[in-house]
Amino acid sequence: MKTLDDVDLKGKRVFMRVDFNVPFDKDGRITDDLRIRAVLPSIRKVLDSGAKLVLASHLGRPKGKPAPEFSLKPVADYLSNLLSLPVPLAPDCIGPEVEKVASSLPEGGILMLENLRFHPEEEKNDSEFSSKLASLSDVYVNDAFAVSHRAHASVEGITHFISLCAAGYQLQKEVEYFHKGLENPQRPLAVIIGGAKISTKIALLEHLLEKADFLLIGGAMANTFLKAQGKPVGKSLVEDDYLGTAAKLIEAANKRGVKIFLPVDVVVSVSADSCGDVRQVSIDKVPDDTQILDIGSQTIQVFESVLKNCKTVVWNGPMGVFEKPPFYMGTFAVAEFLATLDALTVVGGGDSAAAVKKAGMEDKVSYVSTGGGAFLEMMEGIKLPGIVALENCGK
Repeated sequence: MKTLDDVDLKGKRVFMRVDFNVPFDKDGRITDDLRIRAVLPSIRKVLDSGAKLVLASHLGRPKGKPAPEFSLKPVADYLSNLLSLPVPLAPDCIGPEVEKVASSLPEGGILMLENLRFHPEEEKNDSEFSSKLASLSDVYVNDAFAVSHRAHASVEGITHFISLCAAGYQLQKEVEYFHKGLENPQRPLAVIIGGAKISTKIALLEHLLEKADFLLIGGAMANTFLKAQGKPVGKSLVEDDYLGTAAKLIEAANKRGVKIFLPVDVVVSVSADSCGDVRQVSIDKVPDDTQILDIGSQTIQVFESVLKNCKTVVWNGPMGVFEKPPFYMGTFAVAEFLATLDALTVVGGGDSAAAVKKAGMEDKVSYVSTGGGAFLEMMEGIKLPGIVALENCGK
């Protein structure tokens, strides 16, 4: 897989797929610019090399047709301020007018295409649409790790029509940290897994049993494991259809010598919206009328005692309903402890990344992935179409 440093960009037209699918508030202001700032090094590299840069992204879910509320104009304006140079927005992402504007770019010039998903052909990975995108450039650069698990036209299809492809710095960094974290880690390796459902992470858990030394499980997912062990979980979210799966995963871990740690105490209440009846109880004493909404202080201590001796820690999924106080304490405690470790600490997944940022620890862990689903699929051992496309480009 070539990177930006492997390609002579001078005078070339560069089509760079980025992920500017950023959140906005009700007044139309960007509330989190992490994904924009993450690709600034790649953008500056291309511009400083004297290339002509065409940026392409999607925003939201416009369902294959133009929608003013999903226009990339506010993002183009925001990027213009960051770069201190004009970033014009093309009227579309394909078509004669777009081709004319792209071909007239000066060296060091930049253009942002309108939302790729205004065309249904983008998500369908339509060959003709891919060809039209490719006609705008000489070099293709993928710096959109967060969508690289999607075989879309601007991610996979376009590479069949361009002979020179490269990974942007952000995508390169994502792959490197993933390999350091899970493919070639310093040991011991601990993986912290949270979130709601075991059903969506079976393949992930099975794969991790081949990689990790320790598996620390929190969040609502832990409830299914706990119930499979005969523990009372009250009215907590549990996937009863997967109790047998949970039991088999524990058995498989024991056979492989992977130690699984589950909560020993939890924070409960009658609901996530009720703060008047919040209690911390032993996992053997969860009241029938309550829900488990966070890990308890003793569990935090157990998790910390395991993590302090690890050389690599990978974290995906919160420990509780961290969006609602007071059920963020377990998640924040994990984030704060990771920041103190003399270890490689990699955080992946949308909720985990949001929790680390909310806890103020974003700059104190080794790496926070910009990709939720993409990071998760890599953790499952799946080869991402966008990365495979870069590896096969020109062959």
